[in-house]
Amino acid sequence: MRRVMLLVFCFAVMSMTANAQWLNYKNPKIPRMADGKPNLKAPAPKLPDGTPDLSGIWAAPNGKYLENLGADGIEIPMQPWAEQLYKERVANNAKDRPSGRCLPHSVTDFDGHFTPRKVVQTPGLLIMLFESYHAYRQIFTDGRGLPEDREPAWYGYSAGKWDGDTLVVDTVGLNEKTWLDDSGHPHTDALHITERFRRLDFGHMQVQLTIDDPKAYKKPWTATIPWEFIPDTDLLDWVCENEKDNTHMSGK
Repeated sequence: MRRVMLLVFCFAVMSMTANAQWLNYKNPKIPRMADGKPNLKAPAPKLPDGTPDLSGIWAAPNGKYLENLGADGIEIPMQPWAEQLYKERVANNAKDRPSGRCLPHSVTDFDGHFTPRKVVQTPGLLIMLFESYHAYRQIFTDGRGLPEDREPAWYGYSAGKWDGDTLVVDTVGLNEKTWLDDSGHPHTDALHITERFRRLDFGHMQVQLTIDDPKAYKKPWTATIPWEFIPDTDLLDWVCENEKDNTHMSGK
């Protein structure tokens, strides 16, 4: 009962906070139709040098990819130990997932997250600011390679390059404490993630993820997540706080 009351209280506080922030700012950079509504089917914008501009506030349309990266029925060929661990996590309702202990999501589960993230694109660096957990991620596009010596990191180490209109990002060095999704697909220190970000038009992005981890999966597998542009708003103030009596709230 106490846990339920805490969740209700947090929802109420979040609702009050939302009403006090920039939820109805009419961004002059957004193309609009004759009635003033955002034209999300307008052509994808580009920077002066011709590079696609991925900037903006984006979110997955729902939570199905956060819950299960293989939600579209794709084959996920797990090694026997990984399959057993995954089944255990599903059976216990993913009670040990990192977000349940107020630890942030990582690369793939944030790609599938339904809360907004702001993409800030600068020369040589793309930054993602996540509303959920007040987290951020850096993707270097200045030509550097992936580091040889790396401590395990919550978001790993990401380097990207352009393949036509698609930003291809390689990420390695992810902390093994992270999960690929909330249902519990595991990984090892051998995980190599390849993301392909392609802005289809002004309001739609396609994010293709390839998971390559031979210690946990029999072969690489790929999932595709749609992102939708969220116009005329900004990120809200969202944090996760553990209960004071050493039990934990269930976070998303």
